[in-house]
Amino acid sequence: MIGPRKAAPVETGPADPEEKRRLDDALEEGLQETFPASDPVNVTQPAPSKGDQHIKRGG
Repeated sequence: MIGPRKAAPVETGPADPEEKRRLDDALEEGLQETFPASDPVNVTQPAPSKGDQHIKRGG
């Protein structure tokens, strides 16, 4: 028998109001610069895949 499923962690976003404002501004700028477009804007950078681990990134 399989046990109960565990819920995935919920991303709540930044708790700092200044960080939230910065992210909102970045999203708004991205939307304005790409309109009209078919692909949605992504404000955050996804984690590198296993295939990208050899690439050094500035950050």
